[in-house]
Amino acid sequence: METTPTPTHCPYCALQCGMNLSPAREGGVEVTERADFPVNRGALCGKGRTSAAVLAPGVRLTSPLVRSGGVLVPAGWDEALDRIAEALTRTRAEHGPDACGVFGGGGLTNEKAYSLGKFARIALGTSQIDYNGRFCMSSAAAGGIKAFGLDRGLPFPLEDIPRTGCVILVGSNLVETMPPALRYLTELKENGGTLIVVDPRRTRTAEQADLHLAPRPGTDLALALGLLHLVVAEGRTDEEYIRERTTGWEEARAAAMAHWPEYVERITGVSVPELRETVRLFCEPEAAMVLTARGPEQQSKGTDTVGAWINLCLATGRAGRPLSGYGCLTGQGNGQGGREHGQKADQLPGYRKLDDPEARRHVAGVWGVDPDSLPGPGRSAYELLEALGSDIKSLLLMGSNPIVSAPRAAHIEERLRSLDFLAVADVVLSETAELADVVLPVTQWAEETGTTTSLEGRVLLRRRALSPPDGIRSDLDVLHGLAGRLGVEKGFPTDPEEVFEELRRASAGGVADYSGITYERLAEENGVFWPCPAPESQDAADHPGTPRLFLDRFATPDGRARFAPVSHRAIAEEPDEEYPVLLTTGRVVSQYQSGAQTRRVAELNAAAPGPFVELHPRLAARLGAAEGDPVAVVSRRGRAVAPARITTAIRPDTVFMPFHWPGEGRANTLTNPALDPTSRMPEFKACAVRLEAVARAGE
Repeated sequence: METTPTPTHCPYCALQCGMNLSPAREGGVEVTERADFPVNRGALCGKGRTSAAVLAPGVRLTSPLVRSGGVLVPAGWDEALDRIAEALTRTRAEHGPDACGVFGGGGLTNEKAYSLGKFARIALGTSQIDYNGRFCMSSAAAGGIKAFGLDRGLPFPLEDIPRTGCVILVGSNLVETMPPALRYLTELKENGGTLIVVDPRRTRTAEQADLHLAPRPGTDLALALGLLHLVVAEGRTDEEYIRERTTGWEEARAAAMAHWPEYVERITGVSVPELRETVRLFCEPEAAMVLTARGPEQQSKGTDTVGAWINLCLATGRAGRPLSGYGCLTGQGNGQGGREHGQKADQLPGYRKLDDPEARRHVAGVWGVDPDSLPGPGRSAYELLEALGSDIKSLLLMGSNPIVSAPRAAHIEERLRSLDFLAVADVVLSETAELADVVLPVTQWAEETGTTTSLEGRVLLRRRALSPPDGIRSDLDVLHGLAGRLGVEKGFPTDPEEVFEELRRASAGGVADYSGITYERLAEENGVFWPCPAPESQDAADHPGTPRLFLDRFATPDGRARFAPVSHRAIAEEPDEEYPVLLTTGRVVSQYQSGAQTRRVAELNAAAPGPFVELHPRLAARLGAAEGDPVAVVSRRGRAVAPARITTAIRPDTVFMPFHWPGEGRANTLTNPALDPTSRMPEFKACAVRLEAVARAGE
């Protein structure tokens, strides 16, 4: 182990806060402040501060496990890898390569995500690969590509936020989901800027706002269209900008004008005066931003909703200009990089499209294979999971826990149980890993070197601070071992820097071009923003990276941004007499995603010990529920029970549940898998439910 602090980054959210890992007196490492990283300047949330706790031997897996006599028992690595390779080989022989599935995660490093996509397409020859990031940022990605020709969460660095004039924050409880980012909103207000928060709940983030809009869940699209209607009606459009830098305005304008303020008020519950005040606050400053998160994105119309908010920016000349623009607050630790380099169903490295012949030729050339041998696009995440046990017989899963995180989770659990074979590589024995035929214990962020890409598009270097315990291998070792057993002896190195060097070549010339980025530069420069192409000659200077996109032109063929001609439509499942209430879901500050790691940290569990149902006092009174009483939430897909948390901070027609827990209180038992037609994002954020009183135990 190193005897001096090792500078690295947090394993959790997409802020990728800087931290130091220092030797601990009792062994292992402890997290200490790293003030030189500009994003968090040393500040950490409770999850980051306690992240080393998951390294403890009693918390994490320390040996491969194989199923014997119906139970998981310790085994050696050779036996575990042999079993996986034999199962995959048998599946391919009996059912064809597409009967083998691969499911990745947004927490995998760029090197792992790249290698996993390559493994699926070369070693297995399968098109059936996707990852859990599909459940996170895919609608924003699709909307950004349609409008700008490129998807990067933020097209500007976080440091620009405090210097703009107004921020509309849509569907983000940033104070709880990425607490160190709160300072950007605080500094915005200290500088005289205005914060508008759009959220059906009065969250801790909404409490910071100058104006809080609380729309009915699933109506963000109508809200954005109503605001654009008022921008036009009040003569606040930037006609010169529209004429010179955009296309498609007339169609988008006509669609927006059908959403007059009173109509939008009826749909959303946001009053006409609030709509008018939002437009005034957004349009009066010289610069302004719209930032979205999962609220508007995790809908069956998420891509259109993102497009409508982008339209608001374009119509007012607030995109591709300093201190202005649309951005997405990417959620997972490597949610950005994870969707750039090949673990998505339709994608090749460098954010290339799998059905683009030139992209196939380029990547196949780097991989040394025939372009025609690469499979085509496969199923999206939910569709892949739903096909388990029928079309897909065997699954290799890395760094994901869909039993907790997928919509209609009880059904997905059934599909996982129906597989002929399931292999899981993870740090801990997650609920999904408990169902596996083979479980592989893999290294954690402190035990390996690799790169991630933050929500800013800043490529970062995580550094190894200590050696893993005996019996633990990296995901790159796993893929190397499996590929060799499947007859692919070369092309899957275990050294992360060697993988990154190949990734650079594979991404060269792509939208997400990393070819000018090296480990040395990442260490020296505290990260590099992509795109960063390689110098054209050895004598040429390094490309500086691109902190701010679109200042000269957009990444479309003609350099113009495209308006989206979108109109309001209802969510897939509106309330009715049988299910009269809306359910929305989200996170709490002390847990993360499916909770597989954070639920194993005592300090975090003390702060957030279990699920709950947040409901308005009027709704609680009708139900006869008091604070802490068990409440059943029932949808067409299942039933969840959790204690009542009664508050006026939520709309009377809506209940909220956090989704971090398995078992009886699993929120995703209830959620609707209705998919966005473009992004294939499920509708996590709005579905119809009813509430039922539940007797306390012993009563």
